[in-house]
Amino acid sequence: MSVVGNPVRRRVELTFRYAVLIVLALLFLMPLYVMVKTAVSQPEDVTSKTFVWWPTNPNWGKFAEIFADERFGQSLVTSAIMAVSMTVGQIIIGALAGYGLARIPNRASKPLLALTVTMLLIPSATTFLPNYLIVSWLGWTESLQGIVIPTLFTAFNVFLFRQFFISFPRELEEAGKLDGLGYIGTFVRVVLPNSLAFAAALTVLGFLGAWNAFLWPLVVAGTGFGALTVQVYLSSFITAQTFDYTGLFAAGFLASIPVLLVFILLQRWLLRGVAETGLGGA
Repeated sequence: MSVVGNPVRRRVELTFRYAVLIVLALLFLMPLYVMVKTAVSQPEDVTSKTFVWWPTNPNWGKFAEIFADERFGQSLVTSAIMAVSMTVGQIIIGALAGYGLARIPNRASKPLLALTVTMLLIPSATTFLPNYLIVSWLGWTESLQGIVIPTLFTAFNVFLFRQFFISFPRELEEAGKLDGLGYIGTFVRVVLPNSLAFAAALTVLGFLGAWNAFLWPLVVAGTGFGALTVQVYLSSFITAQTFDYTGLFAAGFLASIPVLLVFILLQRWLLRGVAETGLGGA
């Protein structure tokens, strides 16, 4: 009975797992389905009380209109430059600061760590106005540097990198020091190459946050053509008089594709970073 029962039990468990995964996948794909369905629906169908799984006469013209809009293409380019610059800068600064707090002996390490943790507890709304005043004083309004530079330092990344480097094997670092490497050389040639999985996990989170940023780019750059981000462009479909549901959902679906591509490309590294690293350490 045990010989026959074990394979049957395994098949049942495997079938149950796949069933759960399929249900979860459908739930996570539901927003994409709603966006596409609304984008190809007629305006009267969107506000109709009768639910249909798919419109009888889908209108794919909204996607063509979005592609034809020069402002949409420019907003994608601006958001891509902004998101990549912010993500790369946050990872580099966070990794350097975290390694310094974890490995370089200094009297200021503990006070700086306490300051970093304190910054995590401060709501971002309280620093919004001071940051804007500084950007305005520097003359960086309506520009990409005004959006990107104030966001390059994040206490969240510094703290997580510090926790990761605390548990990093010292034997690897000592091998680099035996080869004559200093702190910078050890970090660049030994520590950083062995931290790519963890950095990739933070890269996905950072890129997602930068791509979806709305309030700060809106206040700093406004709706001007030069520094228009995709999230600010999406807000143009909502006015005090009109609400273009089909255009908003069509543009929203197209704007979500870059984020999905980044997640797909870094998915293996993301899972590896979450599995192999933790937030342990002291």
